Amino acid sequence: MTSAAHSPASSPGWKAWLIWSVGVAAYVLAITNRTSLGAVGVDAADRFMADASTLALFAVVQLAVYGGMQIPIGILLDRYGSRPIMTAGMLLMALGQLTMALSPSIGIAIFARILLGAGDAAVFPAVLRLVATWFPAQRGPIMVQFTGIIGQAGQLIALVPLAALLHATTWTVTFGSIAGLGALFTVLVAVVIRNHPPERDADISVNTDTGVVRVVTSAIDTGVGIRAAWAHPGTRLAFWSHFTTPFAGTAFILLWGMPFLTAAQGLDTSHAAGIISVYVVAGMALGPVIGELSRRLPNQRSYALVLPAVVLQIIAWTTVIALPGPAPVWLLYVLAVALATGGPASMIAFDHARTHNPTHRLSTATGVTNAGGFIAALIAIFLIGLALDLQGAGTPETYSLEAFRVAFLMPIPLWLLGVTFILIERKRTRIRMGLDPERRR
Repeated sequence: MTSAAHSPASSPGWKAWLIWSVGVAAYVLAITNRTSLGAVGVDAADRFMADASTLALFAVVQLAVYGGMQIPIGILLDRYGSRPIMTAGMLLMALGQLTMALSPSIGIAIFARILLGAGDAAVFPAVLRLVATWFPAQRGPIMVQFTGIIGQAGQLIALVPLAALLHATTWTVTFGSIAGLGALFTVLVAVVIRNHPPERDADISVNTDTGVVRVVTSAIDTGVGIRAAWAHPGTRLAFWSHFTTPFAGTAFILLWGMPFLTAAQGLDTSHAAGIISVYVVAGMALGPVIGELSRRLPNQRSYALVLPAVVLQIIAWTTVIALPGPAPVWLLYVLAVALATGGPASMIAFDHARTHNPTHRLSTATGVTNAGGFIAALIAIFLIGLALDLQGAGTPETYSLEAFRVAFLMPIPLWLLGVTFILIERKRTRIRMGLDPERRR
């Protein structure tokens, strides 16, 4: 048995592209669901009479469930494959948005976000697994980037059409419509998605350390799989890379960007939406560039791509909040582009996870990695909301530039923590790969 005999064809057929296309379309809808509250945050605050901490709680609960579900989802994907897990995820999101559409109180709305976070958690790792099982390994980095790029279109859908629908109709109609789309995609995913090519009756695992080929039977001890994934410094490098790069942009787009641009910076809603649209479009445009550079610089990705993206975000973020008055509009666009680098840079983390883990624990390692960015995002979102409340600026009527200036200091320690561990785990990974000499004790 050879790995070549069981690996996806070097030129994927139409079925592989069809399955990937449906998976990516489902991911677009998942991103729309995830960011739906951020686009109508002020409307949500008015509907539920919520202060900043409570509004942040919607996003924090959703992200906490998303992050907490990543490892269980990874284990389930390694055991059952993408099709049943994605189907369940789409159904949970549809139920979550239906509950949100009908929710009369904060408690029920929070339960809706729990359902949404649990469903959302299943989609992206499942699509990454489809990439690994239906496409050749050499296409992996660029396919992962394309998956992330196209998925970000969901933010534009949430930002413009969703907000317009809400203002033209009602809360129930708007979120009920998204629930209907979720139900449609539940059926589409179940009908079209297949776990692996028909010529294979199981996934094939190639151990990245020894080259040994084995058939994945999914009879793997859960605890052993998690410990084995985390024990490899490459997985830890992937976790901290994903922890550090996208969280500020996630916090900005998911909840705090629109209030900051309108209430603190004094922009009208359409202008603020334009800046956030630039964030989305810039992320989509940068994806192929960073993906190609990642392919060409496999051993320098942290220094050449990940860390520069983090430094650029820190510089733009601190410059905006350090100015004594509202920032010039051009600088807000610069901030949007700087934050946009985090999404494509975070995709490099999944290359680390795939490179340093055999297939039988691929999705477990992917889940560990994916949890990183959302753990950081939920911490940042909550701390920003808490900082606003502690300053007495917790409602849309009391938001101010000075209050946001203090609250937006909260992400800085998270960046510094992440950079520290990226440097540590990068060194350990290079030693493990034999690229650097072992440290002397």
